[in-house]
Amino acid sequence: MAGTAKRHHTGEEGGAGSSDDVFEPSIDKFPVDVISCILEKLDLESVCSAACVSQTLSSAAAQVFTSLSSLDLSGHYLDEETLEQVARRVQGAKSLTIDCLQLKNGTSIFNILGEHIEELSLLKCSRVSYHILSAIRERCPNLRSLLIEFAGSEDPQLFENKLTEMLQKLTLLEVLSIKIRGTYFDVFDIRPLELFLPKSLRKLKLQQTEGDKFVHWLEKIRDIPWFNLQSLSLVLDVISDSLLRTVVNSLPLLVELDLEDRPFMDPTIEDLTNVGLQHVQSCKHLITLAIVRSSMNYRTAFRRVNNMGMFLLSEGCGRLESVKLGGFANVTDAGFSTILNSCRKLKKLEVLNSCLLSDLAFHNMRGVARSLIELRLLSCRLLTSEALEGLSLLSKLEVLDTSGCRSIGNPCLFVISRVTTLTKLNLAEADITDKGLALLGMGNLGITQLCIRGCKRVTDKGIERLFSAEGKIGKTLLLLDVSRMPGITDAAIFTIASAAKALTDLSLRYCFHVTDAGVKMLLDRPNHKVSLLQKLDLYKCRGLSGDWIMSSFCGLRWLGVGGTLLVNKRDDFSTICNVRPWLVVCFDGCEFGCHDGWQFHRIIIHH
Repeated sequence: MAGTAKRHHTGEEGGAGSSDDVFEPSIDKFPVDVISCILEKLDLESVCSAACVSQTLSSAAAQVFTSLSSLDLSGHYLDEETLEQVARRVQGAKSLTIDCLQLKNGTSIFNILGEHIEELSLLKCSRVSYHILSAIRERCPNLRSLLIEFAGSEDPQLFENKLTEMLQKLTLLEVLSIKIRGTYFDVFDIRPLELFLPKSLRKLKLQQTEGDKFVHWLEKIRDIPWFNLQSLSLVLDVISDSLLRTVVNSLPLLVELDLEDRPFMDPTIEDLTNVGLQHVQSCKHLITLAIVRSSMNYRTAFRRVNNMGMFLLSEGCGRLESVKLGGFANVTDAGFSTILNSCRKLKKLEVLNSCLLSDLAFHNMRGVARSLIELRLLSCRLLTSEALEGLSLLSKLEVLDTSGCRSIGNPCLFVISRVTTLTKLNLAEADITDKGLALLGMGNLGITQLCIRGCKRVTDKGIERLFSAEGKIGKTLLLLDVSRMPGITDAAIFTIASAAKALTDLSLRYCFHVTDAGVKMLLDRPNHKVSLLQKLDLYKCRGLSGDWIMSSFCGLRWLGVGGTLLVNKRDDFSTICNVRPWLVVCFDGCEFGCHDGWQFHRIIIHH
């Protein structure tokens, strides 16, 4: 923007009568309203950068801030001072999302709360006290949606008291989502909600809670005339038949049901069976269903469910638009095919950790070909490239994820390259080679996110072929994950730095041959006036010494350096973070943005 100001003739390049002097207008000559309309099209960071250029742009940016009805700061790691600056400029936003990872306490959040807020999301509240619930109660009487993530380190009794006090006041609340991300003992106790549940509540999401307590709670309140949940999402210890039966019988208008359990031992008597799945038939309005057994705490599966359970489930679920099934180890192709053939309006399908799922289940995709938008097949080891031969029929497919399917190879990439609607592609651990990436690069794909993590046969040459082909991936790619690939060296990094014009997020986890020279190239981005890189993951990159630490960090918001020699340079990073308070440096093994484990790990906090 600054470069658009009119230059006075000084006898330098261009000489008298230079076209630059005649046709280059000053930004200050445009009306503020016109500039504001332009700035409204930009993201938050771009608007803030423009505001620093001139007084006119600053006034236009202020006008944009005051008119915002929704403000999403989830991608920005703000400290207290910066958040307070934002609060003064955005005083009328009805929807507000804040990443609280950098906040040492909740006082800065208190100042931004007000009667105007109807939707509030507070993420990663690792240091925010439960007293924030009191502030929400007093300052946000018109709140309709609340999502909050706590670390679970405080007194559970204090949490229960503050929660019940808040719910008594929030009489308009429609959506309540509470995540407690601590130890196993930091479970959400559902009982305080029994007496003070808002009459307007339609969506409830709890992580994590105990299945037995939830069943008893639901049995007590299901006869209340106004109690009518339409969406339920739970993370539990165990999903059982009694849980599903009680949920279905108590919530006849249920539209969304999302259940995940994380057992600490192999469930025996109280476990999900075919009979439990049959109960789902009673949900006549259901369009979204997710039933997943996680291996986070104990490696087990739904061993008492087989194909018959899927047959019973499919009989009453023809209207489903989104299906997510995980941990069904005894279900074969016949069971999964029944779901595919029954759900003719299916837009999203996700199958996880299903060891008996093979290519046969996907030989006829015509039934869902016109509607499927997302297809995720994770850690299904029997699947090969043949399972994806029908992708060309999927005219609306935007997301394809086959991470953990190690038998998928190069043949599928020719088919994938012809799916022009695809924007997100995850081929983690696939058996692809440099030749396969060349096929992908030649396709006319506007891919924004690409993950080839653990594709061990891909080398620097494959990365070069991916970007040197005639495809447009170099112009559209925003996120690239090349972690756990022993063939990746600085040569691939140089290619990425120069060819991936729009890249913002790059993961190089366990790339042992990447050195300081490669990282410095990424941060400098020679072909870009300003580095666009926002997140960089260098976990376990043991070839780094840290000579680049004092390089430019312009634009970088998150940096992962756990498991490297860089953990010994904490003081240097502290100095940098004091200059760039929006930068988070993580010394643990977190993925992009510290989405998991944020309640435990060590980060650099701006002082």
